[in-house]
Amino acid sequence: MVFPRVSMRHGAQMAVLSLAALLVACSRGGAANAPAAPPPAEVGVLTIKPRTVSLQNELPGRVSALLVAEVRPQVGGIVLTRDFREGSDVRKGQTLYQIDPAPFRAAFGSAQATLARAQANVVAAQAKSDRYKELVQIDAVSKQAADEAIAAALQAEADVAAAKAALETARINLAYTRITAPISGRIGKSSVTPGALVTANQAQALATVQQLDSIYVDVTQSSAELLRLRRELAAGRLKTDAANQASVKLKLDDGTLYPVSGKLQFSDVTVDEQTNSVTLRATFPNPKQLLLPGLYVRAVLEEGVRENAILVPQQAVARDNRGNAIAMVVGADGKVAQRAVQVPRSVGNEWLVDAGLKAGDQVVFEGLQKARPGAQVKAVERVPGAGASAPAPAASAPGAAASAATPAPAAASGT
Repeated sequence: MVFPRVSMRHGAQMAVLSLAALLVACSRGGAANAPAAPPPAEVGVLTIKPRTVSLQNELPGRVSALLVAEVRPQVGGIVLTRDFREGSDVRKGQTLYQIDPAPFRAAFGSAQATLARAQANVVAAQAKSDRYKELVQIDAVSKQAADEAIAAALQAEADVAAAKAALETARINLAYTRITAPISGRIGKSSVTPGALVTANQAQALATVQQLDSIYVDVTQSSAELLRLRRELAAGRLKTDAANQASVKLKLDDGTLYPVSGKLQFSDVTVDEQTNSVTLRATFPNPKQLLLPGLYVRAVLEEGVRENAILVPQQAVARDNRGNAIAMVVGADGKVAQRAVQVPRSVGNEWLVDAGLKAGDQVVFEGLQKARPGAQVKAVERVPGAGASAPAPAASAPGAAASAATPAPAAASGT
């Protein structure tokens, strides 16, 4: 009974040893037949080289006329004629409307007669005053009578002065029947026609004349942008060029650039409480009168020059789950590392980086879907915007596919 028990134990041990040998053989065979590890994924990188850039700021604005004059009648009456063509250019002093002058001519004639009568009274009163002065010396008239004669002469002279003023008023009113252009410029549509009754200083303007040879562009800049600009100037990160500081360019509503540069005229000294912004005003020549009042434009202001600026392609910056800007950098060992960056504004198609990157860093901007933190990659120097098939002169390997990362929105775009 003992021998069969030993035989069964021995058989079990042999089975275990056979199974172990089989597993070892399979594992060795599997290792020998396993495929080789894939090469590191290629990603397009840009080696950061600080450079000097000119910073600009685009601000929304509206065009307004340099001079605006609303034409209103200064006397009432019937409009006899309209002596201009709507939409034409007029000169200062040119006749625009003619109001019926008949009643004003009559008033002027009456004022002339009143003045003549007052002047005649002066002669009589002065002669009487002179005689009474002599008679009072010999007691031929009383002192009171002499004083009254002198007072009458002075009153007659005052009447003459009043008559002259009334005559001048009548002359001015008669002249006001001819309504002239207060300034040179382009006149708009007329609100009245011949035969209409107008009143002095009425609320509705007869027409509006605007001077368009030069125009204003009023733009608004947020107080935050103004503070940022001043901080950068104070820190020395931004240097201004006195020759170009006041130069302003203009982008029209259709995206085209206005061919003539303007000059910044002034900056308001207060911040608007409703919009939290500051108003800037620039002056532009407008010889062809392309810019019309009310036109929406974007003013491009030269802020200054940033030396040793670090710029990266916009597709190289993405946002993490918290909304923070990040960039992927390839180290010397070929491994990808994630960097938190500060990108306060864009410059063209690039981000201006204030912190997080330095000169010599290799920033991934192509193949970002392959560039995971800690991943081993092959960095291929490429030219941004040249496409995946255009490596930089120092590189020889083809690039990877275009990046699938989402570009980060600007924190405070200046362009």
